[in-house]
Amino acid sequence: MSDVRDVVLLHGWGSNAAVWKTMAASLAPRCRPHAFDLPGYGATPACTPYTLDSIAAAVAQAAPPRCDVVGWSLGGQIALAWARRAPRQVDRLALISATPCFAQRPDWPHALEAEVLAAFARDLADDAPGALKRFALLQAQGDNDARGVGRQLRAALGTGGEAGAAALEGGLRILLETDLRGELSSIRQPALVLHGDRDQLVAPAAGAYLSRRLPAARLSVLRGAAHAPFLSQPEAAAAALGEFFDE
Repeated sequence: MSDVRDVVLLHGWGSNAAVWKTMAASLAPRCRPHAFDLPGYGATPACTPYTLDSIAAAVAQAAPPRCDVVGWSLGGQIALAWARRAPRQVDRLALISATPCFAQRPDWPHALEAEVLAAFARDLADDAPGALKRFALLQAQGDNDARGVGRQLRAALGTGGEAGAAALEGGLRILLETDLRGELSSIRQPALVLHGDRDQLVAPAAGAYLSRRLPAARLSVLRGAAHAPFLSQPEAAAAALGEFFDE
């Protein structure tokens, strides 16, 4: 039986599997990376209903029977839901720019105002390509290499699987409504929380919260990186992931 670990890479809202091209190549010598489009993106059928749990179930069905999981942004929430429902399938979790709750609550300031997400929903109806490009700019904002990160995010949109309207609308609804804070203590897999200290979309405090509330987690902060640290600092991100999966 092979010692090589299977690692599933889950992209974020409005993106696709193409965003993992460089990272998958960096990880390939030491593991088997599996990057595929989420339900409703590219050729992957959408799931019904389009909820966090149904997406996690669809991803689990497509994935190897035992694997490690890397989840970025919305993909991080999917990874958390998957790890909770299938602890015998998911061995380790790497959560990049992830948060248990994307929208602000009275007791949760480390998030976007709900109106920001609602505005993206309205923009989607009027001009979906334009809304996705603006979201790419928001993800790059604040990064030391903001221009390069934005270029890579837009390139992935042009070369990967396009998202269907149901996936985009459903994904925004998940971002607006999901709050996983009460479930973190039951997710006991070893976890690496990887966060950029300049993230304008998910506050670094949210990553720190994850690392404290998950029972077996640690935090790694990349200085000068925003919401896509694996694109702005690919060598550092790959090293952190590789070391974590080699443990």
